[in-house]
Amino acid sequence: MRKLLLPLAAAALAFAATAAAAPRADDDGAPRVISVATHAGGPVHERLTLPLDKAAIVQIDADARDVLVSNPEIVDAVVRSPRRIFLLAMKGGQTNAFFFDAAGRQLLSLDIRVEKDVTDLAHLMRSELPGSSVRVSSMNDNIVLSGKVSSAQESTRAQDLAARFAGDPAKVVNMLQIAGGEQVMLKVRIAEVQRQVAKQLGIDLAGAAIVGGVPLAASTSNPYGLMGQALSDLSGTQIGSSCAGAFFPTGTDQTVTTTTNGVPSVVRTVTKNVPCVSPNNLQGTMKALETVGLVHTLAEPNLTAVSGETAKFLAGGEFPVPAGRDQQGNISIIFKQFGVGLSFTPVVLSSGRISLQMSTEVSELTNTGAFTLQGTATTAAATIPALSVRRAETTVELPSGGSFAIAGLMSHTTKQQIDGFPGLKDMPVLGALFRSRDFQNNETELVVTVTAYLVSPTTEAKLAAPTDGFVVPTDPETILLGRLNDTYPHAKHGAAEAQGSVGFIVQ
Repeated sequence: MRKLLLPLAAAALAFAATAAAAPRADDDGAPRVISVATHAGGPVHERLTLPLDKAAIVQIDADARDVLVSNPEIVDAVVRSPRRIFLLAMKGGQTNAFFFDAAGRQLLSLDIRVEKDVTDLAHLMRSELPGSSVRVSSMNDNIVLSGKVSSAQESTRAQDLAARFAGDPAKVVNMLQIAGGEQVMLKVRIAEVQRQVAKQLGIDLAGAAIVGGVPLAASTSNPYGLMGQALSDLSGTQIGSSCAGAFFPTGTDQTVTTTTNGVPSVVRTVTKNVPCVSPNNLQGTMKALETVGLVHTLAEPNLTAVSGETAKFLAGGEFPVPAGRDQQGNISIIFKQFGVGLSFTPVVLSSGRISLQMSTEVSELTNTGAFTLQGTATTAAATIPALSVRRAETTVELPSGGSFAIAGLMSHTTKQQIDGFPGLKDMPVLGALFRSRDFQNNETELVVTVTAYLVSPTTEAKLAAPTDGFVVPTDPETILLGRLNDTYPHAKHGAAEAQGSVGFIVQ
C-alpha cells in the first residue's frame, strides 16, 4: 500500500508545482507576481510577458543565489532576497532568465518577452466600441488589432485609436474583419432635357438703274454672324426682279462667212445684244427662318457594391483621340469615354446608415472646341471632336431607403447678332430692309435622383430576366401574321411570371 501511495504523492506534488508557477494577475489583468514551487524536483520552465517600463515579482520556495539574464538591456533582475527577485522591463524585445541555488542547481528558467502595455487601449476599445469584439495585442513594438467589428466605420475608429496610442500609424496592424459583407444597391435616375431655338431674319436687295446716262447697280447680302449661313437656302420669299443686262449690255459675237468657188472667206463679224425682259429694276429677297430642337436623355442604372468598394456604370461609348506620333510618323491613339456615366463608393457606417460618395456625368460629342490635326505627305488631316460635359460629384449620408436629388444643374445661353449696311440699318422703319438678325437660345437642365438600399443576395429561383419566355416565331407566323415573337399561353412552354421581388432583396 505504501508503494502505491508514493507515485500518487509525487504526481500530486508535480501538479501543485505546475499550478503554483502560473502567473497571478492583478486588477488590470497584467501578470505581476509569479509564484514557483520547486519541491517536485528538477527545474521549472515558464513563459512571461512583461509590459514595457513595468516590473514583475518572482517568488520561489527555495533559496536562489544567482540570477542570469541573457540580455540585461531588455530585462534587469534585482535580488531582493533569496526567495524574491524583481524583474524590470527596460526595452522591448525577447530574452530569458535562469535562477540557480547555492549548489549551482537550476531552479527556474523564464522566457521573457517585453511588449507595450495595451491594457488601457483594450479598455478604451471596449468602452468606445461596445458592439464590436476587438482584441488588442502587442508584437515587436507594433499594435495588432484582431476580431470583428460591425461596420467599416468602427474599423477605422479602432485603427485611429490604436495609431494615437502607438504614436505612429505605421505601427498599427489592422486585421479586423467586418461582421457580414454589407452590400448597397443604388437606384439612380439621370434625366436631362436640352432645348435649342434658332431664329434668322434677313432681307437682301438688288437694284439697277441709269442715272444721267450712267448705269448703276447696287445689292446687299447680309450674312448671319452666329450660324455663318442661312438655316435653309431653299426657304425665302422674293419680290420683284432686276436684270443688270438691261443697263450693262452684253452680247455675243457672230462671224458671217461666204463661200466662193468652194473656198470659205470671212466677210464680217456681227455683235448681237441679248434681250433682257424685266418688269422693274428692284429685287428683294426675305428669309425668315426658325428651328427648334429638343433632346431628352434618360438613364436608370441599378448598381450594387460591397461596402467600401466602387461600382461604375457607362451608357455611351468611346472615341479615338490621337496621343502622339512614333519615330516613323505613325499616330498612336487612346480612347475617351462619353455618354451617361456613374461611379459611387458606399460605406456602411452603422445599422441602416450609409455614407455615399457619388459622381455622375452626361457628356456628348460636339464640334465646339474641336481640334484639327494637320496631315502630312503620307497621312490625311483628322478632326478630333470635343466633349460637352455636365458633371456632378458629392458625398452624402442617408439611411437605407433614403433618397436625395442633385438638381438645378441648368445652363442657359442666349446669343444674338445683327449685321447690316452701315448707316442705313439704323433707320427707324426702312432700316429693317438693310439688316439681318441671327438669334440662338440653348437651354439644358440635368436632374439626378438617387436612392440607396441595404440589400442581401437572393436565390436564382427568385430572379427574372427580360428574355425569359421569349420564343422566336416561325417563318409563316412572321410572313403571314407579322409577328416578331411567338405568342402562347403560359403552360405551353412552362414559362411563369416572376413573383415578388426580383434581383437583390431589400432589407
